[in-house]
Amino acid sequence: MRAETFSIRSCHGSKSAVEKAAQGIFTACGFFAVLAVASITLYMLISGTPALFKVGLPEILFGTVWQPAAASPSFGILFVILTSVVGTFLAILIGVPIGVMTAIFLAEAAPKRLSGMVRPAVELLAGIPSVIYGLLGILILNPLMYKMELMLFQGSETHQFTGGANLISAVLVLALMILPTVINISESALRSVPAHLKSASLALGATKIQTIFRVIVPAAKSGIITAVVLGTGRAIGEAMAISLVSGSSVNLPLPFNSVRFLTTAIVSEMGYAAGLHRQVLFTIGLVLFAFIMFINISLTRILKKGVNRNDQ
Repeated sequence: MRAETFSIRSCHGSKSAVEKAAQGIFTACGFFAVLAVASITLYMLISGTPALFKVGLPEILFGTVWQPAAASPSFGILFVILTSVVGTFLAILIGVPIGVMTAIFLAEAAPKRLSGMVRPAVELLAGIPSVIYGLLGILILNPLMYKMELMLFQGSETHQFTGGANLISAVLVLALMILPTVINISESALRSVPAHLKSASLALGATKIQTIFRVIVPAAKSGIITAVVLGTGRAIGEAMAISLVSGSSVNLPLPFNSVRFLTTAIVSEMGYAAGLHRQVLFTIGLVLFAFIMFINISLTRILKKGVNRNDQ
């Protein structure tokens, strides 16, 4: 009897020690994650704010002329900011519906053999390097856009021809690049919906389509919004593929204009920038960082409101 009591106590003591060690490890990992975010934020503030005081916040954020190497340099990035906003919004507008519908098809409607063929293809898209998307855009999209440009602006004396490297090409490439993220996460969210919800809906007389869009999709809304958030982050942070198909010129973000995104502005000039020019590029990075943080916080609040409404 004493031996059994001793073994139970020793087992309980070892289990408690393991739990304390695990708790300590998890706490350290969480602290490290918070420290990493805080360090990145502090670094961006320290590196990005000096140019704001030297050039001026209105001149940088609301200026429309970017001539860092001129005798009287100008560092206006308003068109660059608008290009990132418009390009990301259009890419999400195109990519999210296609991605969500594909996820619904794979999770609820596709035959097993067909889904077994489509799902590996989607996963393969996620593993393709971004530069390959850019090269495909140069080979396929840019010639098509150039032909369309020639048809629409033939004889125009004011239009500056871009060879197909324009906003439309960049948007289409971004929309294609976010598809794997949206599809995979949305499909996982749809498959995690309890089966009894679907069975109850069908038992009440709802059709399969009604069950999908009125029961399953609302129940998986939090996961789908997460997919949108991650897809948005992928679209905003992409640089290599966009630099190959967008033309990288600072212009108003019109469909057939050669444009420059926030990320491509940094990548294209950081290699040779020096002095104030280099500091302004860090300021662009700070603007990009603030832009991403704003979108993530906004979408997270929308997600929490949706979850709270479902709970009520």
